[in-house]
Amino acid sequence: MIGAIAGDIIGSIYEHHPIKTKNFPLFDDQCRFTDDTVLTAAIADAILSNQSYLASVRKIGQRHPHAGYGASFVRWLHAENPQPYNSWGNGAAMRVSPVGFAFSTEDAVLDQAKKTAAITHNHPEGIKGAQATALTVFLARTGHNKNTIKARISEEFGYDLNRTINEIRPSYTFDISCQGTVPEAIICFLEASSYEDAVRNAVSLGGDSDTLACIAGGMADAFFGGVPPEIQSRVKNMLSPDLWQITQAFCEKYR
Repeated sequence: MIGAIAGDIIGSIYEHHPIKTKNFPLFDDQCRFTDDTVLTAAIADAILSNQSYLASVRKIGQRHPHAGYGASFVRWLHAENPQPYNSWGNGAAMRVSPVGFAFSTEDAVLDQAKKTAAITHNHPEGIKGAQATALTVFLARTGHNKNTIKARISEEFGYDLNRTINEIRPSYTFDISCQGTVPEAIICFLEASSYEDAVRNAVSLGGDSDTLACIAGGMADAFFGGVPPEIQSRVKNMLSPDLWQITQAFCEKYR
């Protein structure tokens, strides 16, 4: 989970100022956590406290009103009777990594991932993106190799994972859809030699950088057995106390 949050923070300054290189300072003075982090923590909080995903996302989302949510999500967040709005956006995938860490079977991971998405992103592509992300995290943390993960996700979800980062990067642009984000983030993880390399891959595509790095970062965290201590320390210092408390509690329970 902390790998997803670190990816969000690292990629945050490139979301609207995309770059096409892996050569950049890992943390910049302008880096910050965004809605990706807030809602990842909200999903983790729901799992820890055994409350509904809807209740936790609304509670913690409202606590951090300036995190950079999309307009449709803001309306949902403050609605008297919040209903899903058929979104296929990548918000369904960027918040789901805790599910891949917390649940012990593939069926449970897929079911819970669907539930996290469906409160807002009930479009089939939104649910698919959340499930593919969570299942990749689960397979990565349970010892499967990258070839197996690639084959399983391709077969299960129909994503084209045969492309390379160097093939994707030149023409890739800002894309907020699950279908235009999740496969690319998975490829960034699959090509990575370390946690940091996965995040650099994601940012270098020049797209929705914080979300790409958040998704790829959660997968790399699971596969490589965590994130480097110096990155964990930076994350702790940059999170608000409530978000760090949730993150710490979740990592202690499920790592």
